[in-house]
Amino acid sequence: MKVTLMYGGRSGEHEISLLSCASVLRNISDNHEITLISVSKDGKWYLEDTSVIAELKANPEAKLSVHADESKRVNVIPGGGTAAAFTCGGKTIAADVVFFVMHGTYSEDGTLQGLFEMVGVPYVGCGVMSSAVTMDKVTTKIIWEKAGLPVVPYMCLTKADINNSAEYDKLVAKAIDTLKFPLFVKPCSAGSSDGASKASNPKELSFALMEAFSWDNKVLIEKAINAREVECSVTGNSITADANVPCSILKAYGPGEIIPKHEFYDYDAKYNDPDGAELKIPALLDNDKLEYIRETAKKAYAAVSASGLSRVDFFIDRDDGSIYLNEINTIPGFTSISMFPKMCESAGLKYSDLIDYLFDEAVAEYNAKNQLCTTRV
Repeated sequence: MKVTLMYGGRSGEHEISLLSCASVLRNISDNHEITLISVSKDGKWYLEDTSVIAELKANPEAKLSVHADESKRVNVIPGGGTAAAFTCGGKTIAADVVFFVMHGTYSEDGTLQGLFEMVGVPYVGCGVMSSAVTMDKVTTKIIWEKAGLPVVPYMCLTKADINNSAEYDKLVAKAIDTLKFPLFVKPCSAGSSDGASKASNPKELSFALMEAFSWDNKVLIEKAINAREVECSVTGNSITADANVPCSILKAYGPGEIIPKHEFYDYDAKYNDPDGAELKIPALLDNDKLEYIRETAKKAYAAVSASGLSRVDFFIDRDDGSIYLNEINTIPGFTSISMFPKMCESAGLKYSDLIDYLFDEAVAEYNAKNQLCTTRV
């Protein structure tokens, strides 16, 4: 299979993408022909030399980077299909499937998904609508609430609210009055805890809101739950699941539990501190709760019409045992130590097999979509 892997991107999670894609490269089976495309922080696409792939596979210390060689600039071809998805240096590049191992804005939010729908090539992961919806934490919560799923109490503030200072002050006061301190403040559409912080008083809340609004024009304020953090991997296609296509059937793996050694599971705990958190798979829960979380993860996945893969995150209140959905990540971290592949592996789906499984699901989704009518002629 001709596989195109993409990494980098215009996102606060650019560096995480480099780690995730390097891990995929080292674990992908040898029966694939790989094209590697990097995306710079200013959004330019470059064709990486095959020597980069060889070096990554041969040297465990090697790291990915973006080689900004203007002679290797890549363009995509709308309608090019699998035979001619890209061009570089006047030549076309075929792609049977694309896996953009990229996180956050301009990657995980429906933008790339829409582009490859126009190109006409299979890609790993959720489609345009579900990618866009799940990138926005508030929109996701609204959908989950409508589906009768449990979410943490919250409020949303927007840049428009800031522009009306009197209204903004009222909304902040309402958040304090109804949700009570401590509070978590998060950008609605950022990932990896970028811009997220905890506030225990009005002064801290003011600073937290300023930080969050520097990342996004919509900000989420949540009641800070004294929580255990539990995650569940899900694969399959919630729209076209077919028993005759095993990779399309919804499956939940894990769940696993994150035991952070920081105040909460922040960016440093996730990526900078090797001892920032302890991971337990399965989570330290009884069998009934483990099964409830797996089933709820599949319901949450289906409610947003997800496909391919997602990691569904939960909070469990230490004080009363209540279980809440936190968020869903449609292109989760994919290093060999990331929770998504580790939970799949704990259920018997090895990392390299997981990659092939996702390719198969992407092609199955593409084929199912291509059977639909798009014209009356």
